[in-house]
Amino acid sequence: MNRFLDIIGSFAGLILSVPLWPIVALAIKLETKGPVLARLARISGGKTIYVYKFRSMIDGAHPMKTQLQHLNERQDGPFFKIKNDPRLTRSGKLIRKFRFDEIPQFINVLKGEMALVGPRPHEPEEIARYPESYRHIPIAKAGITGLSQVSGASNLPFLQELEMDARYLKNKSLGLDLKIIAKTAAILFFDPSAV
Repeated sequence: MNRFLDIIGSFAGLILSVPLWPIVALAIKLETKGPVLARLARISGGKTIYVYKFRSMIDGAHPMKTQLQHLNERQDGPFFKIKNDPRLTRSGKLIRKFRFDEIPQFINVLKGEMALVGPRPHEPEEIARYPESYRHIPIAKAGITGLSQVSGASNLPFLQELEMDARYLKNKSLGLDLKIIAKTAAILFFDPSAV
């Protein structure tokens, strides 16, 4: 049933977002050189996949991460966050604010690499530093949205985010997935900065 929901939901998401694709693509190309879509390595279903996102940073932003490590505001674990990330483009700030960068992930869901709802997808080097008791989380399919995403996402302390994802997997059900999808929609329409 969950895979059926993923297929229907991702297909509907792609169809409904079609008018946005050329607008977002044009905004990206007018400001910076490089591809419209970024392919980012993430762990989902116990393996490395490449997640599609509308590019919100300058081309070649990922290798700059080590140079900016001293600005990382996340000191409680392996995650990386800079409030005013210098790699973000002007259009990228808007794309992220309204979560447009996430739209291409519907392709990952349609391909079966991700789910609509699941643990938050993280980079391989971040997951390598998960405590032993949470190593089961990346074995599950990562989700475009999930319990941790609608509960504060990158603002959550490291272990609290993992605890949310573990709680979701323990209590996973169609009803819970629908509640999380509904909450995600409410946040996107009324408070896009909260996701």
